[in-house]
Amino acid sequence: MMLAEAVTQALNLHGNIGVGLVGAGAAIGIGLAGFGAALATGRNPGAFGKIFTTALLAMALAEGLAMLVFFLLANK
Repeated sequence: MMLAEAVTQALNLHGNIGVGLVGAGAAIGIGLAGFGAALATGRNPGAFGKIFTTALLAMALAEGLAMLVFFLLANK
């Protein structure tokens, strides 16, 4: 019975590691998009609207992918 419990725990850990890695990747992607938008706005303040829209879209896609993977892996 101990082996079955160990296998179950290992499978649960595998899913948690995947969700954690995806969350970290999404956080890095959102941070890079925000950083790039801040640099671009500093160089050309007149283009704030276009820069903001592009950065917001990039952040939404990164977070959306993270949510999708979270729901697929966490509910196994």
